[in-house]
Amino acid sequence: MSTLRVPVNAHDHISGGRNAIVTLVEYGDYQCPHCAAAQPNVRRVQAQFGERLALVYRHFPLTEIHPYALVAAETAEFAGENGVFWEMHEAIFRNQRMLSPTTLFALASTFGLSQLDLRDAINRGRYRSKINDDFMGGIRSGVNGTPTFFINGERYNGAYLAPELITAINAAMNAPAHQT
Repeated sequence: MSTLRVPVNAHDHISGGRNAIVTLVEYGDYQCPHCAAAQPNVRRVQAQFGERLALVYRHFPLTEIHPYALVAAETAEFAGENGVFWEMHEAIFRNQRMLSPTTLFALASTFGLSQLDLRDAINRGRYRSKINDDFMGGIRSGVNGTPTFFINGERYNGAYLAPELITAINAAMNAPAHQT
């Protein structure tokens, strides 16, 4: 079983409890249909566990097969810099079937973000090193497709359906290291 080689850190986008019992790390690609299919399940898992779970999203754009994955990741990072990462994250997946630069710029506007600033950030590659760091951390951790999940640092190899994820997270919460 592979382990997460880059620990969760200040550069990560984290949703949920800062002192959570379990951390779920997802390596994803905004243009990947499987990642989009996983999102409702991830939301169910978050609703089930609340503050006991921390969700971390890391970028793993498969640019050879998904031409808009990188610009989508850059758009999400731009939104994050402006305090709306998770809102943009959800919006990108909701609009995945229409994913294009035009769609991404329109989404930025819906959050009150400057299209001009977004275009400048993308043209200058402002977020490329962060996205590349996420990607390389995924490679080092054995990620070879998306979505890939890690639960408390251990790769989760089951289905991304909510019941299976909930079972695995419950097992992690009940592991001896987490019992009080």
